[in-house]
Amino acid sequence: MSPYRIERPFRRAIRTAASAVAALTLLLGWSAATGSTAYAQEPAAATAPTTLSGKVVQVRGGNVIYSSGGIRCTVGFNARTSATFFGLVSGRCAQGASNWYADAALSVFVGTTAGSSFPGNDYALIRYINSSTVSFPGEVALGGGGNQDITGAANPTVGQSLCHTGRTTGVHCGTVTGVNLTVNYPEGSVSGLFRSNICSEPGDAGGPAFSGTTALGIIVASSGNCSSGGVTYYQPVVEWLSVYGLSLY
Repeated sequence: MSPYRIERPFRRAIRTAASAVAALTLLLGWSAATGSTAYAQEPAAATAPTTLSGKVVQVRGGNVIYSSGGIRCTVGFNARTSATFFGLVSGRCAQGASNWYADAALSVFVGTTAGSSFPGNDYALIRYINSSTVSFPGEVALGGGGNQDITGAANPTVGQSLCHTGRTTGVHCGTVTGVNLTVNYPEGSVSGLFRSNICSEPGDAGGPAFSGTTALGIIVASSGNCSSGGVTYYQPVVEWLSVYGLSLY
């Protein structure tokens, strides 16, 4: 068992020593003011919203949105209800932020925080408002100009193949190795997570995990790294969509 994390299935409470909690690698990267190395290797092609003919900015899953105070979060997936569009981001990342922009200069307004849940869960909802200059494709940005279409969501199953993309390490693929797991944060526990044998590193938090065109979850925590190997934990998407009455497109 990894010394970095203790988890048990079926949402049972977990007791971890303070040293184990401290060793937990939290892939959040949401406080630029702290000088965290979570942003040290962000691949711009994979994270920057794109512009079409200088007119329309596109924000996809895998892109970064920004708020005041140096907060920046990766959009996991775009979703909608009727004609209203939303971005799914980490709840811990979005804490304390209300207005969101497509650029670090905070000049292209995107929308506002519409709801969040952390701890217990780790998800938040951004309501997209600016549709006159920004569009929100239902794809995931893979970097290098490539995109993966996402058409629906499902609960993960052990042994299922999946890929995820993070703004630090890019695209990696592997298999689901556990479901209904709990991770302890200093603020409290998050349960109902799933795990893969895919590596990730600081700055990857919020990145989308998917199997083909099916969304599975977003990155919330990990142990190890992509040099020596590691595992990644995810917040599932299906519950999230159900809570807010959303669908992917």
